[in-house]
Amino acid sequence: MQSIRTIVRPNKVDDVREALTRLNVSGMTVTEVRGYGKQKGHTTVYRGKEYDVSLLPKMQIETVVADDIVDEAVSAIIKAARTGEIGDGRVFVTPVTMSYKIRTGERDA
Repeated sequence: MQSIRTIVRPNKVDDVREALTRLNVSGMTVTEVRGYGKQKGHTTVYRGKEYDVSLLPKMQIETVVADDIVDEAVSAIIKAARTGEIGDGRVFVTPVTMSYKIRTGERDA
């Protein structure tokens, strides 16, 4: 199993969810996060005063998939989330050694 953690623009969450659903990925966790990368934030004006906004709103999507569909899932995520602009996000893949169901205590392979 592999854990896929994805940081995307807020307006791309539904597109990524739909892409993963087409691959029969059964669950995910979505969290509102703030951060920056190469985008470095921007300047905005509020009530006539200029402010630097360095931490931009993003969404983090986490899911665990079987080893045999990791490449497909990552490709689907990238295709769904890409706009071609700086700030599209990142995908991180890490191995999952064990997983347990809390209700039953059953261990997943």
